[in-house]
Amino acid sequence: MQKKKILVFFGGNSPEYSVSLESSSGIISKINTDKYEPILVGITKSGSWYHFSGDVSQIADDTWHSVGLTQTAVLSPDCGTGELLVFSDSEVKRIKVDAAMPILHGKNGEDGTIQGLLDLAGIPIIGCGTLSSALCMDKDRAHKLVEFAGIRVPKSISLTDINQIDKVYAFAEEISYPVFVKPVRAGSSYGIAKVENKEELLPAVSNAFEFDKTVLVEEFIDGFEVGCAVMGTDEIITGEIDEIELSDGFFNFYEKYNLVTSKIHVPARISKEKSDELKDCAKRIYRALDCNVFARVDMFLTSRGEIVFNEVNTIPGFTSHSRFPMMMKAAGISFEEVIERFISYVI
Repeated sequence: MQKKKILVFFGGNSPEYSVSLESSSGIISKINTDKYEPILVGITKSGSWYHFSGDVSQIADDTWHSVGLTQTAVLSPDCGTGELLVFSDSEVKRIKVDAAMPILHGKNGEDGTIQGLLDLAGIPIIGCGTLSSALCMDKDRAHKLVEFAGIRVPKSISLTDINQIDKVYAFAEEISYPVFVKPVRAGSSYGIAKVENKEELLPAVSNAFEFDKTVLVEEFIDGFEVGCAVMGTDEIITGEIDEIELSDGFFNFYEKYNLVTSKIHVPARISKEKSDELKDCAKRIYRALDCNVFARVDMFLTSRGEIVFNEVNTIPGFTSHSRFPMMMKAAGISFEEVIERFISYVI
């Protein structure tokens, strides 16, 4: 039987380029190559596309773009052909693919941009589609939709101009410090700051504007962060709930990828009843934001046991020690089986 060709995107024109290299390496190494043929396309930090023919280890160590291993590539916009066009000096090679899996974190990958391009090309997406990717990347709009679905979200205010800082000062005083400052569309905690007083607010907002044109100032939730891995299309399932234990501060970029002073507990140290409630809530959020195939839903659990929505990662981390595969492993589903199910939902 002819193998199905799976187009896998890695890298990306994004601050999260290096994270994507780790996640995509994890996924590519777990694809069942007896059934599927991975077609690898790397995107450089500057946004250039290349078909990559080397070893997956060269993605992990960021040597994939070495001379001799890559050729310029683009997607054909001719809907229905489903082709990757690979250019050499003498010809254009056409590779017909059956589905595509973008493993691109953050801007220009997780925000609906490449998903829209795949839609135009008529290539099925192994992951969330254009609309849900864009919505989940926008923390402000995601919160509004989830709140409309009857789930509590943090109080917040958004601003598009640093000159609006006076209304932010007033908002922070109203809800009391500390507050969180976040770029509306950024991942891996880039640009996020926990602000303890008025003097720290303006520098934090200015820094957040370096990552996006809209900034969110949000109330501090007294509790701890929990996550739920969700996957499926018509029928959806969850992994076990995980819990982030922090010794101080918040789960910033450094802690997410180094776990120096924090720990992740899988399953979370909560009752089965509360775990089931969180799983149900995660499914409702997944549906409300039109998610598909897979996503990780992050929430807060307050000291009074109340669930508060945080965000959805439509392309979460996928190394062997990342939260999504660990939550699924705790539910009895191996990393290899997770990837197999992702693909089977689409082709």
